[in-house]
Amino acid sequence: MNYSNVWLFACAAVLTAYAVRAGVYGDTPDSRHAWAVHDSNRPRPPVVTAEPGRPPSDATVLFDGSSLDAWVSKDGAPCKWRIVEGAMEVVPKTGEIRTRQAFGDCQLHLEWASPSGVKGDGQGRGNSGVFLMGMHEIQILDSFNNDAYADGQAASVYAETPPLVNACRKPGEWQTYDIIFHQPVWEGETLKHPGSVTVLHNGVLVQDHWEFEGMTTHCRRRPLAPYASRLPLALQDHGDLVRFRNIWIREIPSRYANTTHGGPAANEADVMALRRETADKLFAEANPADQNKRAALGRMLEVVSYDKTEEYMQIVLRLRDEYLQELSGLNAQQIQDRKGDIIALRNECNVLVRNKVFPEECKLRAELQRIIQENALEKKN
Repeated sequence: MNYSNVWLFACAAVLTAYAVRAGVYGDTPDSRHAWAVHDSNRPRPPVVTAEPGRPPSDATVLFDGSSLDAWVSKDGAPCKWRIVEGAMEVVPKTGEIRTRQAFGDCQLHLEWASPSGVKGDGQGRGNSGVFLMGMHEIQILDSFNNDAYADGQAASVYAETPPLVNACRKPGEWQTYDIIFHQPVWEGETLKHPGSVTVLHNGVLVQDHWEFEGMTTHCRRRPLAPYASRLPLALQDHGDLVRFRNIWIREIPSRYANTTHGGPAANEADVMALRRETADKLFAEANPADQNKRAALGRMLEVVSYDKTEEYMQIVLRLRDEYLQELSGLNAQQIQDRKGDIIALRNECNVLVRNKVFPEECKLRAELQRIIQENALEKKN
C-alpha cells in the first residue's frame, strides 16, 4: 500500500468514527436532557468576537468616553453628569442617572474610580452604586483602609451581603466590576427563583452566585416582589465625585429559561416535546429503505434514542433482522472486512442498553457480540 492509499485509508477511518459519533455515541437523552452527551444534533452557540480591552461584539456600549447620550436623569431629562478627561463624573445633587434602554438578565462591565483626595470615612467616602434593573445595588465605595460596615463595602450587595474579600484599590485608581445578573422569576405572586448576582472586583470573585433575599433599601429589609422583566440600569449620586468609564452590557438568557436540557428549570414535558421533535426530524432523513442496511439501522437507532415509538421500533426490528440475515451470508473474510462497522454497531447497542432504551437481553447486541467473538474481531494483532 503506497503513502496515498494509507492516507486515504486513515481519512476513511476518521470519517467512519465521526459518522458513528454523529449517531449513538454518548449517553442518550433522558427526562431532564433533550440532547445526548456530545450530541451532533444539538444547536451550536452563536459566534461572538471578544478582542482584548474591547467590548464583545454583541455588547451594547453605554459609555465609551465620548457621549452621555445613553443616559438620562431619573425624571427622563438629559443627563446632568459631566465628562471629565474621557470619564463620566457624578455631579453632586443632580440625582441618579439611568440608561435610556431597559435591560433584564445581563453581563455588565464598568470601571470606576473614587476621588484621589480622601475626604470623610465610612459611607461618606467615594460612595456611589450600580443598581441592576434599578432594584438591586452593587455598592461602590472607597473601601481602601476604610472601616465601613460590612454589607455596605465596595462590591457588597448593599444591605444584604458583604463581598467575600475586600479587593479595593487605592483612592483615585481605576477599578473594574464584572457582573453577571439574573433577575428573580415569578409566576403571578409566587416566587419560583430568587435571582442571583456574581461579581468580580478587579478580577477577584467577590460575590459567588448570591441569591437575592430582597430589593435594595436602607436600614430595613425589603422583601422581593414582582417587577417588570426589563428595566433601566441606574448609577447613584451619593454626593461624591466618583468617575466611570468603559461601561458596556450584554443581555443574556435567563438561567431559568432553559427548560429542555438540565439546569434548575428543566421541565420533563418540555424535554420530551423537544425529543419528539428531534426524532421526527431525524426520521424524515433516516431513509429506512436504504440498501445499506447497516447505515439505515444506525440512523434508526439514533431516532429511537430520542423517541421510542411503536412505529419507529417496528422499523428498527425489521432492519435488525435484515442486517443480521445479511451478515449470516458472509464468509469469514467478508466479516473481517466489516469489522469496524460490526464493532461500532455493537457499541451503539451498548449505549442504548446502558441508558435503558433497549433491554439487557437486546437481540441485536447479543448477535453482534457472538459474531465478534466467533470471528475474533477484537483480538489484538
